[in-house]
Amino acid sequence: MYAAQGILTERGGMTSHAAVVARGMGKCCVSSAAGIRVTHESLTIDGKVYKEGDWISLNGSTGEVYDGQVPTITPALAGNFGKIMDLADKYTRMNVRTNADTPHDAKTAVEFGAQGIGLCRTEHMFFEGERIIAVREMILAENEEGRKEALKKLLPMQRGDFEGIFEAMDGYGVTVRLLDPPLHEFTPNDEKSQIEMAKELNVSVEEVKAKVEALHEINPMLGHRGCRLGNTYPEITEMQARAIIEAACNLKAKGLNPKPEIMVPLVGTVKELKMQEEIIRRVAEEVFAEKGIKVDYLVCTMIEIPRAALTADEIAEHAEFFSFGTNDLTQMTFGYSRDDAAKFLPIYLQKGLLKNDPFQVLDQTGVCQLVEMAVEKGKQARPDIKLGICGEHGGEPSSVEFCHRAGLAYVSCSPFRVPIARLAAAQANVR
Repeated sequence: MYAAQGILTERGGMTSHAAVVARGMGKCCVSSAAGIRVTHESLTIDGKVYKEGDWISLNGSTGEVYDGQVPTITPALAGNFGKIMDLADKYTRMNVRTNADTPHDAKTAVEFGAQGIGLCRTEHMFFEGERIIAVREMILAENEEGRKEALKKLLPMQRGDFEGIFEAMDGYGVTVRLLDPPLHEFTPNDEKSQIEMAKELNVSVEEVKAKVEALHEINPMLGHRGCRLGNTYPEITEMQARAIIEAACNLKAKGLNPKPEIMVPLVGTVKELKMQEEIIRRVAEEVFAEKGIKVDYLVCTMIEIPRAALTADEIAEHAEFFSFGTNDLTQMTFGYSRDDAAKFLPIYLQKGLLKNDPFQVLDQTGVCQLVEMAVEKGKQARPDIKLGICGEHGGEPSSVEFCHRAGLAYVSCSPFRVPIARLAAAQANVR
């Protein structure tokens, strides 16, 4: 995906991982396109076969795929576009943040008017170069000591990433989500790649295969991921918390104003959050003592499990703010898989069983009841609690309007959707 200029998939949907990651990278993506077939050798669209070197063009807004090369331009905040954005800022109440995982994405978002980062996915930092080797070394480790040795190699890499992001967002809040996906996403499934992994780590292929098999889960999106990883392997949270706080301290020493916000994902019970909070705050105090410098930081959680919304008053006792992860909250409320729902959602829409795709437009009848309940309960327990949204709905106008009515302080979306969200937030306030 890093190498691709655009991404076209046969399966998936608006909030499938292909679409979400592509959006975060600012790459054009058409996910779950009708009438295409993809193989290792070719791409077939409505009967026409395309092979390596052939041109196609994508329209990520409409989902259309064109035969041949269509000229494109890079958007910029200039002319009437810029004037409308200035007008939007004048009349808005909510801030608009961005979902960004790299310094480059953060800078792009600032150019489009983002006021901070609402979601920085740390796992996307793990896939480049030697990082994936260190991650796999951690996964293969047989004990805590082995995992800590591998995590030591990742620490300076993560710290450097955070320094770049905090610098790009100087003075703005940056919400960093701790490791979220299941560990199997970092291991290869095909034999050729497993052989390469074995050579990289100087272990047997059988050992790699055994670990891959052990990590297999029937339903990984409901499995060993999010805070469940951090609570079973606390050394992962320790490393990430240290990287975040050290990066913030280093920039403060240079005269900058970093504002880290550490977000614990997939919390379903208050005890899960409390255990993670204790690790984060202990590590932060250790770093402050080592460096002789302190930075202000927040500990928060992502409300993405229905139980978390139902018990938001308990969770707010340990969370300084909530960020609603509406991708997973929608998935778990409807019981629809984000990555598989595209097989039946178009038929549901055609037959009138649904008015909108709930992964594109926030479901204000069902899912939003959970959001409103969590807002109310959170404010009861912590009147000054800060509230935001970081799901992909944060860039969809009618969903942005709901967030305004619900009293959220900000919405967050991918960098290239920031202008739409800014306009929608202003229109909501005017209405």
